[in-house]
Order: sequence, then C-alpha cells, then structure tokens
Amino acid sequence: MRREVGSALRGDQGLAPRAPAETPPAPDGVPTVGGCPVFGPDNPWNRDISNDPVDPRSAAYIANIAAHGPHTLHPDFGARARYGIPYMIVPQGTEPVTVRFDEYGAESDPGPYPIPMNAPIEAGRDHHVIVVERGTCRLYELYHARRSRNGWLAGAGAAFDLRNGTQRPRGWTSCDQAGLPILPGLARRTEVTAGAIRHALRVTFDHTQAGWIAPANHPGGGDDRDAPPMGLRLRLKASYDLAGFTGQTRIILEALKRYGLIVADTGTNWFISGAPDAGWDEDDLDQLTSVPGDAFEVVASGPIERHP
Repeated sequence: MRREVGSALRGDQGLAPRAPAETPPAPDGVPTVGGCPVFGPDNPWNRDISNDPVDPRSAAYIANIAAHGPHTLHPDFGARARYGIPYMIVPQGTEPVTVRFDEYGAESDPGPYPIPMNAPIEAGRDHHVIVVERGTCRLYELYHARRSRNGWLAGAGAAFDLRNGTQRPRGWTSCDQAGLPILPGLARRTEVTAGAIRHALRVTFDHTQAGWIAPANHPGGGDDRDAPPMGLRLRLKASYDLAGFTGQTRIILEALKRYGLIVADTGTNWFISGAPDAGWDEDDLDQLTSVPGDAFEVVASGPIERHP
C-alpha cells in the first residue's frame, strides 16, 4: 500500500491557531499532550538513541534514498493552517460519534470515536484527523477523513492508549503506512518553546521496501532491499556541526541527534512532520533545508520483518 506523496504545499492561507498551552515535562521527562504522557520513557518514540550502534547497511540506505528524490531535510509544517498535520484536545466525556470506514475497515479500530464535527482536517491529500481525549488519555486518528451527516467517514481509523503504547496487530496498517500512531512523531511548537523535543520525529521517503522494523507493523513499497523499510531509525550524526543554526531549527536538530527520525510513510524524501501553529517561524525553519541527507546515519534497530 502506498500513501499519497507529501502533504499540503506552503501557501497563502491563514495562519493556524496556536496550540493549547501545555505544561512542559520535567527535564528528560516524557512528552505530554492534554495532560497525558505520550507513551513511557522506554517506548521507541521516546528512547534516547544517541549512543546506539550504526546499522552495518547505513551507507547503502542513505545512498538509496539519495538516488530516489530530494536529499535535504524539509519541514512539512509551519505557521499556516494548510501546512502540517493538526491535532485537537477534547475534554473527557466528549460525545462519541459514528465513524464508518471505506478503505481499510478490516484493519481499523471500530467506532464510535469522540471526534467533534469541528475537528480540523489535514489539508493536502491524506486528510488526517487527530484527537486526544483528556482523562482517558486515548488517541484517535483518521485517514482520508470526511464529515458525514451522522459522524465521520474515513479510509482508516486507529485508537491508541497513550499510557501504555500497545502496538497494533502484526501486519496491520494504521492511519500511517507503517502502522504507527502519527501524533507521537509530530514536531509541536509548544515543545520547542519549552526548550526541547524529547521524542523521535516522523519522516517519509519516496522509495521504500516491503518490510518493517518494530515498532512499525506494516510494510512499505517494493522489493528493493536497499530502500528504507517502515520503522527504520535515522539519526543526525554527532559530528554534524550545529553552531550555525539558531532558534526553532536548532532545537529540532538537537532532537534529531538524540532521538532521530522514524520512517512512517511513503512520501517525499526527508519530509519531517509537525503540527501547524501560528507560533512557528517559517524563516527560521527554512534553515532545515540546508541539512543534507548524508548528515544522517541509520541506527541498528532490529530485524526487518516481512509478510510471508
């Protein structure tokens, strides 16, 4: 299964709303959203990989990525509402509504979901909707979401408990090709304002292979064994000099040295995901486009799994 490439293009649409004020975690604490932990400290999204060994095939992966598309980082989020993947925090007890699935229903968690009809829909092609319910700490995500008369119609849907990080069944997709949750991999402006991103970020590549590495559960594209599988973990090299980078970009790059990137979907090379927020400084974020792909290395993360 191949998702559409990329998300919304930068445009002249209005600024995104600012995200709700969040209490920043304690130093080295786990990320939080809506008063909920976004998984535990040992969850792969939150684990410090700065000292993990390099995968023996790192150079082959990086060369393969370079041969199939752009070879510099790109922030796939910004200050405008049409640029990034939005999310919404709702109160505990929000009334659930019907959700019907018309693409991957067999691998979707059945509704109803507590997703208000005014929840923001991602612009572009994937039309993700993401909601966190306070109190229950449940995460609800939709793919190809559309409002219907009695609720939502979507291509797929997935629900996650943010307190335990339980993975989806082996071989299942989610609202991302890799079968992963989307929210834990988004760059959020509130984190940057607090001084640090304490988790890996979501990344896409144009040419992927039909395999996955845990915590991913679902394969990428073709038979090229040098292409990145879903769940592959990449890290900005410790030797890459950050002295010339400033502001929001500097904090993002520091996170990429400590937590790295996780391949979550097939899409444009080196597009890293974030939530739209009027507080992003797009001139600052443009510094990311100067970071080349060969400044990264692949971390040894475990065996590649495949469908029989």
